[in-house]
Amino acid sequence: MFGFRFDNLRGDIYGGLTAGVVALPLALAFGEASGAGPIAGLYGAIIVGFFAALFGGTGSQVSGPTGPMVVVFAGVYAALQGEPSLVFAAVVLAGVFQIAFGVFKLGQYVRLVPYPVVSGFMSGIGCIIIALQASRLFGHEPEGSGTIPALAEIPGAVMDPNLVALALGVLTLVIVFKWPAQWGKYVPGPLAALVIGTILSLMMPGAPILGDIPTGLPSLIIPAFSADTLLIVLEAAIILALLGSIDSLLTSLVADNMTRTRHKSNQELIGQGIGNTVAGFFGAVPSAGATMRTVVNIRTGGQTKISGMLHSVLLLAVVVALAPLASNIPHAVLAGILVKVGYDIIDVSYLKRAHKGPRWDLALMVLVLSLTVFVDLITAVVAGVVMAALAFVKQIADEQLKDLGDLTQEGLSIPLAEDEAEILDKHGDQISLFDFGGPLSFGAAADLGHHVREKSKGKTRVLILDFSRVPFIDVSASRAVETIAGDAWDAGKTVYISGMNEQIQATLSALGSDAHLSEKSFFATRREALDGAVERLEGENRSAQDSGSTSGQQDSLAQPA
Repeated sequence: MFGFRFDNLRGDIYGGLTAGVVALPLALAFGEASGAGPIAGLYGAIIVGFFAALFGGTGSQVSGPTGPMVVVFAGVYAALQGEPSLVFAAVVLAGVFQIAFGVFKLGQYVRLVPYPVVSGFMSGIGCIIIALQASRLFGHEPEGSGTIPALAEIPGAVMDPNLVALALGVLTLVIVFKWPAQWGKYVPGPLAALVIGTILSLMMPGAPILGDIPTGLPSLIIPAFSADTLLIVLEAAIILALLGSIDSLLTSLVADNMTRTRHKSNQELIGQGIGNTVAGFFGAVPSAGATMRTVVNIRTGGQTKISGMLHSVLLLAVVVALAPLASNIPHAVLAGILVKVGYDIIDVSYLKRAHKGPRWDLALMVLVLSLTVFVDLITAVVAGVVMAALAFVKQIADEQLKDLGDLTQEGLSIPLAEDEAEILDKHGDQISLFDFGGPLSFGAAADLGHHVREKSKGKTRVLILDFSRVPFIDVSASRAVETIAGDAWDAGKTVYISGMNEQIQATLSALGSDAHLSEKSFFATRREALDGAVERLEGENRSAQDSGSTSGQQDSLAQPA
C-alpha cells in the first residue's frame, strides 16, 4: 500500500541517519526562532518528516522546519500571543488545506510560478532570517516581532555587545561557512558548530542560552477558534499551506534532478498535509520538504521513503534521551547557524548574473523580494505572479500583433498554394487576407480591430480572416471579431472568414458577435474564401459597369440633336 522498497536498504539507512544528524541543529534553531521553543522544532521534524515520507510522493525527500515556514509561523505565533489552541489550529488547518490541494490535483500548478517570483520570495525569506538573527549574534533579543523591529534592534546590539555571545557567534559563522567539504562527509558543519560552540560556552559562561527543554513525547493540543481571531487563523493557514506546498514541490524538483526520477506532486501534497495536520495536534512547528536535508540524504545513499522515516526516528531518540543537554546551547550559536541558512536561501547565483538577463525579470525579482521583506509573503507571491502573467501576456500579444499582417502587402508569413498566390497577385489591392497563427490572447484581442482597420485601408473591398490555425477563442477575441465585422460593414466592405471550426462559430453566435456576418460569410478553406472574394469583386464590377452604361445612355438621350 505504501510502496516500500528494500532494494536500497543500506543506502536508505545511511542517508536517513546522516540527514537526521544534519537536521538536529537546524530543527533546534528553527524551533527557537519560531517562538514555540526548540523542542517544537524537533517535534516538527519528527512528525512531519515521518508522515510526509510515509504518505508522500517523493521517495528521497526529507521534511522538517524550513526558513519560509518558520518566518510565517513566527508571525502567526506573535499575532496570537502564543496561545497554543489558536496557533496550532492554524497549523492543523494548513495541513487540511494541503490535503485538499492534493485531492483536487493542484500540485501541477505550483510549477507555473515564474522563476523570478520564486527567486524573489526565497531571497526575501533569506534576508528576513538574517535580519531576525543579527542582534542575537551580539547577545541581544529583538523587541517585538517582524523584520522592522529586528532591523531597529541591530544598531543598539552593535553598540552594546555581549562579548562572549559575539565571540561564539563569530566562531559559529566561521565554522558553518568555512567547514571543509571533506570533513562534512563525516560531521556536517552546522552540527560541528553546535557542539563546539556549546562546549566553549560551558568553559566561558555569560552568553544567553536556551534553558530548560522538555523531554519525552509531546502532549495533545486541541485546536480552538474565537470570533475575533478566526480571520487571522484562516489567513495564516492559507499562507502556511501555500508556502509549504511551494517549498515542498520545489524541493521535489531538486530531488528529481538528482535521482533522475519523477515525483508525484499531488501525492506529495497529501503527505505533507497529513504531516502538518498531525503536527498541529502535538504543538509542532509546521514543516515542508527541506532542500538541504534532502540533498544530504540523496548524496549519502537515500532513495526511498525509508530514509525520511529513519531520519525522524533518530530525532525522536534524541528528544527522549538527550534533550537536557540541549539546554546549554547558546542563542548566538543557533543564530550563526540560521544566518548561514538564510544566506543559502538567497539566490546569490541569479543575482550575480541577473544584469545580463532581461531587465524586467530582475525588476520583478527585486519587487517580490522587497514585498516579502517589508510587507508579507502572500502579497509578494500574488503580486509577483499577477505582474509576471501580465508581462507575459503583453509579450505574447505584441508578437501576435506583429505577425498579424495583410499578406498581400507585407509578404507571406504562411505558405500559400500557387493558385492562392496568383489570386492575391491579381486582386491584392482589393483583397486583404489576414492570418491568425494560433490562439488569440486577450492582450492581442484588445488591439486586433485597430490593427486590421489600419492595415486594410485604401482600395480594400474584401477582408478575409483566416482562422485555420485558431483552435479556440475567448470573449475578448469574439468581441474583436465583432468589431472588425462592424467596422467593415460601416465602411461598405465585405468580411469573409475561412477555416473557422464549429466551436468558434458557436461561441460567436452565443455571444452575438456574428451580427454582421451571414452564413455566406463562412468558408471551409482559404481557397474557397478567395474564390468567393473574386466572385464578389467581379459581381460588383459588373454592377458598376451596368450602372455606368445606363447612365451613359441617359446622358446621350439628353443631348440636343
